[in-house]
Amino acid sequence: MKRCLLMLLCCLPAAAQQRRSSFEDMARETQALQRDDATNPAMLWVQEGEALWSGAAGAAGFSCASCHSAAETSMPGVAARYPAWDDARGAPIDLAGRIAQCRAERQGAPPLDRESPGLLALSAYVGLQSRGLPIAPPDDPRLAPAVAEGAALYAERRGQLDLSCAQCHDDNAGRRLGSSTIPQAHPTGYPLYRLEWQGLGSLQRRLRGCMTGVRAEPFRYGAPEYIAIEAFLMRRAAGMAMETPAVRP
Repeated sequence: MKRCLLMLLCCLPAAAQQRRSSFEDMARETQALQRDDATNPAMLWVQEGEALWSGAAGAAGFSCASCHSAAETSMPGVAARYPAWDDARGAPIDLAGRIAQCRAERQGAPPLDRESPGLLALSAYVGLQSRGLPIAPPDDPRLAPAVAEGAALYAERRGQLDLSCAQCHDDNAGRRLGSSTIPQAHPTGYPLYRLEWQGLGSLQRRLRGCMTGVRAEPFRYGAPEYIAIEAFLMRRAAGMAMETPAVRP
């Protein structure tokens, strides 16, 4: 299985092999927003995530820090290793799913739904601790089927427009679609602040947007298909620097 995955990754189009963060294709003004934490709008969610982590916000008497200590010392590199294998579920899990699961298991912690402000905030705060570190997917053979499934979903044509992720983000990366440059679709900055959204959003929100854009029925939030696609994209982006929380047009 590992040999098959290696062959698959080696056969990616040149556009995917010559990897480039979509940060490099943004206008200088948008790049400046991401570079400066004082103006990066995503830092508002990071601040909320820090308060939730410490217990300053949310349920009284509950804090992530009570188990994990300070995020600055316990969380560096964590976001760069997800999706990872979850023994309890016997399946891969993404970072947001792990955070939601961890809180659900703690007595007194309110549940966090997918794409809720609290879960986005905690995901951004944990992700910030890996900013600048290389993406490092786990060398876990149990993840191989999910990576293979994600690669197949990435290459699969879908929707009324009969388009695949690869047709845009590999075959036509760097070209223009309207006024926008088509990115290579590397998941280096999620959750990120998107100017189009005027808010923070997860990779799954972006994938859903792509699917509805080609007039396909999106999967539900948290669906294993999204986690499989993320596992493939993180493997494809291995070694690239984490940018969380990024800013995008």
